[in-house]
Amino acid sequence: MGEVKPKSSGVWPTVKPFVNGGASGMLATCVIQPIDMIKVRIQLGQGSAADVTKNMLKNEGFGAFYKGLSAGLLRQATYTTARLGSFKILTNKAVEANDGKPLPLYQKALCGLTAGAIGASVGSPADLALIRMQADATLPAAQRRNYTNAFHALSRIVADEGVLALWKGAGPTVVRAMALNMGMLASYDQSVEFFKDSLGFGEASTVLGASTVSGFFAAACSLPFDYVKTQIQKMQPDAQGKYPYTGSLDCAMKTLKSGGPFKFYTGFPVYCVRIAPHVMMTWIFLNQIQKFQKSVGL
Repeated sequence: MGEVKPKSSGVWPTVKPFVNGGASGMLATCVIQPIDMIKVRIQLGQGSAADVTKNMLKNEGFGAFYKGLSAGLLRQATYTTARLGSFKILTNKAVEANDGKPLPLYQKALCGLTAGAIGASVGSPADLALIRMQADATLPAAQRRNYTNAFHALSRIVADEGVLALWKGAGPTVVRAMALNMGMLASYDQSVEFFKDSLGFGEASTVLGASTVSGFFAAACSLPFDYVKTQIQKMQPDAQGKYPYTGSLDCAMKTLKSGGPFKFYTGFPVYCVRIAPHVMMTWIFLNQIQKFQKSVGL
């Protein structure tokens, strides 16, 4: 991603990174959705990965693993479209300003932070819908929202709670996205350069190796923020109308006090397993999309 290409005229060269990013993210999500569902259930305190999987199959059936898929796809169509497209444009501009030389790691990290903030701001409503749809089955029957799809969830949230409620938890969502994209995008670009240029790896080995590295750093950097974000987005008021947390900082402090720092890494193995394959498949799909476009002259 760190090379300067000849400029083309028209709108397509500008929107192309966004279209490609969103498409690759959506394809990856179709494969990763079951693991993401298990991760959310673990964070909600339903047991280990094996227990969650067994109970979901027994009580809800195989279709439960894809509950919230429409929201997941909508999230990728907004969040990943914005973050990968922005990262591509930002790094290309930075490379041009650097006279075509590869960017240092800190500049890639800054581009990742910025792209993550842009993507999360755009994708926060879909992310809220996804979390609520995935968590709905864990609530008592009287408290379930029973959203049928992502658009139903969004319309209900607007009708019941107002438009600004679509960005409930947007603060921790943006911070989490900035941490994730700094770890994922910067380390991926850096790893590609190392595996390809220093070690002489082929394309497939480079993508696999770089995805593994970036997946680990994305998970390690973002899981604490993801945990807080999930708790904020799924919370409901008690009988007196009081919420368990006043905000993300309050949630973080109460979590730290009650469970210690490792509480933030609840579900880390499953989270890491989910992040790494999603990163890998996103880049693989993106590579294949770009090859196809090149073959047809797009």
